[in-house]
Amino acid sequence: MEANISVPPYESEWMSHEIIVRAILWIVSMVLLSITFVLGVLGNGLVIWVAGSRMAHTVTTICYLNLALADFFFSVTLPFLIVSMAMKGLWPFGWFLCKFTNIMIAINQYGSIFLIVVIALDRCICVLHPVWSQNHRSVNLAKKVIFGMWILATVFSLPAFIFSNIVNEKGNEICFLSFESLGSTEEEQMEILLAISLPMGITQFIFGFCLPMFIMLVCYGLIAAKIHAMRMIKSSRPFQVLIAVVASFFICWFPFQLVGLLGKVWVKDVELNEYKIIHIYLLLLPPTMSLACFNSCLNPILYVFMGQDFREKLIHSLPFTVERALSDNFVKAIGTAISSGAPSADGVLKEGASACLSSYPNPSSNSFELRP
Repeated sequence: MEANISVPPYESEWMSHEIIVRAILWIVSMVLLSITFVLGVLGNGLVIWVAGSRMAHTVTTICYLNLALADFFFSVTLPFLIVSMAMKGLWPFGWFLCKFTNIMIAINQYGSIFLIVVIALDRCICVLHPVWSQNHRSVNLAKKVIFGMWILATVFSLPAFIFSNIVNEKGNEICFLSFESLGSTEEEQMEILLAISLPMGITQFIFGFCLPMFIMLVCYGLIAAKIHAMRMIKSSRPFQVLIAVVASFFICWFPFQLVGLLGKVWVKDVELNEYKIIHIYLLLLPPTMSLACFNSCLNPILYVFMGQDFREKLIHSLPFTVERALSDNFVKAIGTAISSGAPSADGVLKEGASACLSSYPNPSSNSFELRP
């Protein structure tokens, strides 16, 4: 007599909902990655061309050039992820491209985050200590700091160097972080993985999100307080731009970093409830990863293209628009704004501020506008 095996109604309904949710999140992830690739390559490529070949190398242009390079090289690797995601996680490109793609993504991901922090610190120091900035802020110092950020990004990318590999599952090749090198047996591998997983996740969460987010909040908060106290603005637009910069970083990166941290925490519980944990993690990883990637095409818009008259200038001369956005014209405007409204005793402060700030207004406008 055959056993009559049936799935409980509530489990069947849950599985049906999971399939629908998974399909929706898969479509959203594919769309986000495709948009990021197109806009990221075009936007960052334009910034690289203008900042690298049409402008003098200043602290501002060097910072934005490196940020655009990080986001550009990150974006050009996305077609591999898009194809793999379209093939339901399979990897048809072989071992070399698996390791190379993961390494490029990791280095430029951290490089982009750390450069955003450098830009925030540079702006904050310029606003709060303009005299010191005028005397010490130099291209050589900027190059050394940025080089240090790239070294730091490489250090945080070491897991991709070490563990990226092709994993065979039931005859299918998957590009993933393989921990076979940790031990000769599965028990040894799992033991070492459990020991390093949580510390690694906490470190990545702190240095890849919490610390950068904290520095951005402090720096842009101090900038907003300073320009408000000096009454250098006539509208709320500068504050809206600052909020957009901070909010975009938080919205794009927090979900991915949180899911990554939870994945490290859940490793210890896989054996207890493998189905639930793996399915939740795999359900959340693609959309949060795609959202994090989307930040690489937002950076040119937030840091370069947010000029109020960008559309008008775009029609006449796109390269000129970007070149002007990357220039230090904001420095002159801020000095003019301070000079016209501050006491004469602040002359040294005015001269210093006009020499080092790196946000960009419309020079033809009488009102002060802070741009990121």
